[in-house]
Amino acid sequence: MTKTVEIYGAGLAGCEAAWQCIRHGVPVRIHEMKPQKSTPAHRYHGFAELVCSNSLRSNQVFNAIGLLKEELVRIGSLIMEAAYANEVPAGAALAVDREHFSDYITDKIRNHPLVTVIEEEVTAIPDDPDAVIIVATGPLTSDALSRDIARLTGADYLHFYDAAAPIVDAASIDMDKAWEASRYDKGEAAYLNCPMTREEYTAFYQALITAREAALHDFDKQDESASKKDGGLTVFEGCMPVEVMARRGMDTLLYGPLKPVGLPDPRTGREPYAVVQLRQENTDKTMYNLVGFQTHLTWDEQRRVFGMIPGLEHAEFLRYGVMHRNTFMNSPKLLSADYSMRSRPNLFFAGQMTGVEGYIESTGSGYIAGVNAARRVLGLEPLYFPRETVLGAMASYISDERVTDFQPMNANFGLMPQLGYKVKGGKKGRNDEFARRALESAEKLVKDGILPAVSPICRAIPTNESDSQNGETEA
Repeated sequence: MTKTVEIYGAGLAGCEAAWQCIRHGVPVRIHEMKPQKSTPAHRYHGFAELVCSNSLRSNQVFNAIGLLKEELVRIGSLIMEAAYANEVPAGAALAVDREHFSDYITDKIRNHPLVTVIEEEVTAIPDDPDAVIIVATGPLTSDALSRDIARLTGADYLHFYDAAAPIVDAASIDMDKAWEASRYDKGEAAYLNCPMTREEYTAFYQALITAREAALHDFDKQDESASKKDGGLTVFEGCMPVEVMARRGMDTLLYGPLKPVGLPDPRTGREPYAVVQLRQENTDKTMYNLVGFQTHLTWDEQRRVFGMIPGLEHAEFLRYGVMHRNTFMNSPKLLSADYSMRSRPNLFFAGQMTGVEGYIESTGSGYIAGVNAARRVLGLEPLYFPRETVLGAMASYISDERVTDFQPMNANFGLMPQLGYKVKGGKKGRNDEFARRALESAEKLVKDGILPAVSPICRAIPTNESDSQNGETEA
């Protein structure tokens, strides 16, 4: 009888890891504490819940995150299958109806004959060195399990703060002031745009930087040695609260989430002084989230300050912005490039707790951990993904013992080996060549029989369009 892989956590990384074990014919048991217990950041009962944003970011292969998506498509990813099956319009980005996305994955996992789901909280990792385990409990790992992992690793956890943007009812948005368009008219118009004059922006800015922030919960309090930069919060740049970003300078937002470039107001034909974008949150277009407006303001202050945005004066908030703690390991001191623990090779970690940052990056770590956990059960050697792929480059980064100041990292071309030769077309041409090289390397793993064969599940990601991410960020 084939040994079973134990997976702790049914988030993006845990579900992807489970799927890869299944594809190798290895049974899994998934331990998930929902719905018996939840964290302050979770709201939905299903697996693979997208806590912050419904955007999976750029959908083009000359952008590193778009390339990572296409690598996962070509080697058989459940998360990417679910994303394309539940896509909502988002211009050049990939966004999903988050509840349908979660339901799709939950159904696939729960109803597979090689999967057993155990609804319980895991508070400790068994000391059995022969057990094959994947820990994918996410950035909000419970205190009990965090303490046990710290005991096991002998290393302290690091942490930073993460924030989610508010969601408003589409029917409450004043469309006499807002208009529908994507930046540079890129793709289907999936964004609502709220323009601001200089005077409106100045008043909004002053209200934002002086607004009252919510008190931190006990689980969010940081230690006394934490940096006092940015108001005393240690935040990840890609998911920074809008009020923290604003305090860096009056013009900062104009080059970030409120930049007006490529968004002329159809009523004037000119770009406004500032623009707040709202992205479609679900298939029915009944909900929109405020792009880049992750926040830690109190709910009363969110109503007051965000109600100053033209078009949102009477907005009904379906979900307020929230802030929560993310924890991650000092992975270069602990993990190998297959996401296994160096001192205990049958124990794998996956997801944001390893220091990969972002939905798709977490998915990628789950993919590699799942493949290698299955290989461990089957008596095969570890599979280290080529560094020419984004998957392999990120695995190399989190396991690089030369890294002394380890911080969470999004997918980017800077992690990948340089080409070593010149290409035409400047940065665009270079990135296209990175993509060609990466996809050839990924596909070779399937062609050579190292990874299971893949049935086409998604449309190809375009490679001949200019990149536009509408100035948004994803947590």
